[in-house]
Amino acid sequence: MFESLGFETLSAPQVSLFFALIVGIAFGGLAEQTKFCFRRAVIGHDRRQAAGLWALALAVSVTAVQVAVYFEVITFEDHRFLTPEVPLMAAAVGGLLFGIGMVLSRGCASRLTVLSGTGNMRALFTLILFGLAASATLKGPLSGARTALATQTIDLGDASTVATLLPFGLWSVAVIVAALVIYALSSGNRVAHLVMAVAIGLLPAIAWVGTGYVLYDDFDPIAFESIAFTLPAADSLFWIIASTSVTAKFTVGLMAGVIAGAFVSALVSRRLAWVGFDGPAQMGRYGLAAILMGFGGVVAGGCTIGAGLSGIPTLSVAAITTLAFIAIGAKVAERILNLIPSSREFGGSYTTLPQQPAE
Repeated sequence: MFESLGFETLSAPQVSLFFALIVGIAFGGLAEQTKFCFRRAVIGHDRRQAAGLWALALAVSVTAVQVAVYFEVITFEDHRFLTPEVPLMAAAVGGLLFGIGMVLSRGCASRLTVLSGTGNMRALFTLILFGLAASATLKGPLSGARTALATQTIDLGDASTVATLLPFGLWSVAVIVAALVIYALSSGNRVAHLVMAVAIGLLPAIAWVGTGYVLYDDFDPIAFESIAFTLPAADSLFWIIASTSVTAKFTVGLMAGVIAGAFVSALVSRRLAWVGFDGPAQMGRYGLAAILMGFGGVVAGGCTIGAGLSGIPTLSVAAITTLAFIAIGAKVAERILNLIPSSREFGGSYTTLPQQPAE
């Protein structure tokens, strides 16, 4: 479709950069306003409200993506999310490590990116190390471990989607989506936040359609992708280091947009504030968290947004497995930290700290 849009001086990859910037600005602003975070939805003190926002966003995303698939606007037939060889071991191990990491840093990768735009230097430090760890796992010294885990697969054949595994197929998916909406509406959230959650849920579908249909060009193809943070963090870091050698693409535009959107939102709401570490022990905890999330996110094939909000709407078994193990890892980490009455090695008593994501 790209060739019919009339861009004479810009290529599809160049337009995708600006497209991602717009999507990122929208996500960053909405996520900053609602404190949208999967960690908060799993173990936060206000987990009911946070989970309600997440459930509604996921329900909207699943619906929007599947509508696009139904009308054959996009297809995931050849996408890694729907490969019959499902790397369940990688999804489980990577998900667990990512979940543990997001508890140690009190925020998943998306939340850390948003907070980086509000003046939170703890989040920015963690985000940079997260990108480094992701790069090391993709193409560096940790790539061997990633490859070894990825080879442990289970062949699901034609049952690589939830719709093929559940009785009644898409009707069962529709029931689950309806249940998510009902839960969200009874979660005690303000109407304004629920509306924002709907908007957040639409963004992954918009990104899928944008990269897979609107900007599709046979002569200059771009990656078929949506909102995510693991690969974008690695790509953005590499682009910053070697911008004269590599071209900025969708992933770089997305990260820049999220940070910019969060900055504008925090500025308008007067929430901009410099936030640093309380001491070296806390810095060490966040550094460990970044490594766990960077390695885990790459191994699992996505983070809470990449595998969750963007991946699950494809009805991918692997994506659902990843998000489930991220939640399990978060719960395990919370339980262990709560057993430590005074944990100096984790930067202070975990149980006495405010349960705000990465704040």
